[in-house]
Amino acid sequence: MPDFTREEVEEAIKTSSNLEGADLEGIDLRGANLKGADLRGANLKGADLRRAKLRLADLRDANLKGADLTLAKLSGADLSKAGLRGADLIWTNLRRANLREADLREADLRRADLRKSNLRRANLKGADLYYAKLGSVNFRGAAYNDDTKFPKKFDPEKAGMVLKE
Repeated sequence: MPDFTREEVEEAIKTSSNLEGADLEGIDLRGANLKGADLRGANLKGADLRRAKLRLADLRDANLKGADLTLAKLSGADLSKAGLRGADLIWTNLRRANLREADLREADLRRADLRKSNLRRANLKGADLYYAKLGSVNFRGAAYNDDTKFPKKFDPEKAGMVLKE
């Protein structure tokens, strides 16, 4: 059970309150305006964030395991070292997002916009990036395996990724 209600989270964002480390597991924040939110280290495991506006949000070290971020707007957000294992990121806007060292194992990134984002040393084992927009993405040192799905003609080795089983 989350420590906060949806209304309390939105009010905290409006008043620039810090939600660092907040327990928001399973919370329904569909369509919520969380632009610029400070959610460092927050537990958002299994949260419903479909169509949420998280532009420029600070989600460093946040737990988003199994969260639904379909059609969410995360452009410019900082998701470095965030746990996004098994998260739904279908059609999600992640342009210019920082996903450095993020755990994206088995994440669904189909049709996600990752242009100009940083996925340096991210874990993409088993992730589905089919049809994702990958222009100018920094993949240096990112891990992938045989189960990782990429757009046609994408060469993970040429992008600086590392095959790890």
